[in-house]
Amino acid sequence: MKWTDSQRIAEELFDTHPDIDPQTVRFTQLRDLILALPDFDDDPERCGEKILEAVQMAWIDEAS
Repeated sequence: MKWTDSQRIAEELFDTHPDIDPQTVRFTQLRDLILALPDFDDDPERCGEKILEAVQMAWIDEAS
């Protein structure tokens, strides 16, 4: 997975961390959670606020 795969990342986060409310996750925590996903393989430096926001919104939708 790459940073551009926001929907897939959100699905993986939902499956991996069902006990976490995505609305309460700070962007620094979200970045760490994404980097820890086993299928994630992208440069950590390419991450930005817009990417994290897209992932968080998709994760919130997935959790609804």
